[in-house]
Amino acid sequence: MNRWEMVESVSLPDGTGVMDLLRRGKELAINVNGRQLMSTRMHGSEDALAELACKHIGDRPQARVLIGGLGMGYTLAAALRNLGPDASVTVAELVPAVVRWNQGEIGSAAAYPLRDPRASVYTGDVAEQVSDPERAWDAIMLDVDNGPDALTHAGNGWLYGWHGLSTAYQALTPGGMLAVWSAWPDKSFTQRLAKVGFEVKENPVRARGSKGGRRHVVWTAVRGGA
Repeated sequence: MNRWEMVESVSLPDGTGVMDLLRRGKELAINVNGRQLMSTRMHGSEDALAELACKHIGDRPQARVLIGGLGMGYTLAAALRNLGPDASVTVAELVPAVVRWNQGEIGSAAAYPLRDPRASVYTGDVAEQVSDPERAWDAIMLDVDNGPDALTHAGNGWLYGWHGLSTAYQALTPGGMLAVWSAWPDKSFTQRLAKVGFEVKENPVRARGSKGGRRHVVWTAVRGGA
């Protein structure tokens, strides 16, 4: 079996460690502090995250979508496939190197979604976009960590807590959807979403989509209203 080869290693913006881009044959992977976060081999559940959210709001004219976490571009690509020509998608990515990798080494894996004119990148914390009172989103998708209680970046904890979820609720248009990816279920997070006021559903998805793989979870949480 081919060994992983280092393509590039960068320091995380918050100084808590390093992020590596690795290659093994045709496969690419992103690791944080030696732990694999994602690879080009498995992205079915990332696709499902976007498909579930965009199915809910896809018929809205000029739909405005926020994605937290660019990753390898699969969630963005799936969102663009499931939205109309007048939609706009903002991707918030905390690590500038990830944006650069998607423009280069990684880009072909998801067919270069950043080149789509409907897509734009905000290089910074997605929480800043969620908290901006001047912005309203039809859908917010969060794929910024392995789950509500498995944080690789400590600052992400705000997003999963009461304050962050309440802020996300207010940032959505009436009937808008918050969709959150996780590597595993979390009953307390489901309850927290419901207490904020969301109509919540916990959706089991597979890491490799129709090909199976590990079971992951996507929460779909709808803000009440017309």
